Amino acid sequence: MLKPVPYEKLNPRQQENYNFHKVAARLANYGFNSLRLTDDWQGADFIACHIDGETFLKVQLKTRLVVDRKYLGKGIFIAFLDGPDCFVYPHDKFLRSWMEDRGKPGGKGWEENGRRSWPRTPAWARKLLADFRIETQDSIS
Repeated sequence: MLKPVPYEKLNPRQQENYNFHKVAARLANYGFNSLRLTDDWQGADFIACHIDGETFLKVQLKTRLVVDRKYLGKGIFIAFLDGPDCFVYPHDKFLRSWMEDRGKPGGKGWEENGRRSWPRTPAWARKLLADFRIETQDSIS
């Protein structure tokens, strides 16, 4: 009755919905309820509210690792799926770590537009993102 649909067959809006649900499911394992927003609010696509009643994450959903000047100082977390991995990282903290580890952000995208993204997550970035990898339920003991 139910048949999986290949991700590639989804249109961009459907892919965004798919990615939201995948990330939200992982965050649920950590006590978060994720609320999708109808449009970006303060740079966020969704809000993740923790069961402690005090922790709220403003999350921007992406398809890859991204840094962007427009998120600076907004308390934004970036979430993206990378194969079997899911990362939810504080944008500004990652940017600072990158600059400390790798020097000034470079590349045409950063210099001209104030943003940079990587189609595949580099090994150096995986090290910086290690604390922000969100485990699947199967991985949590």
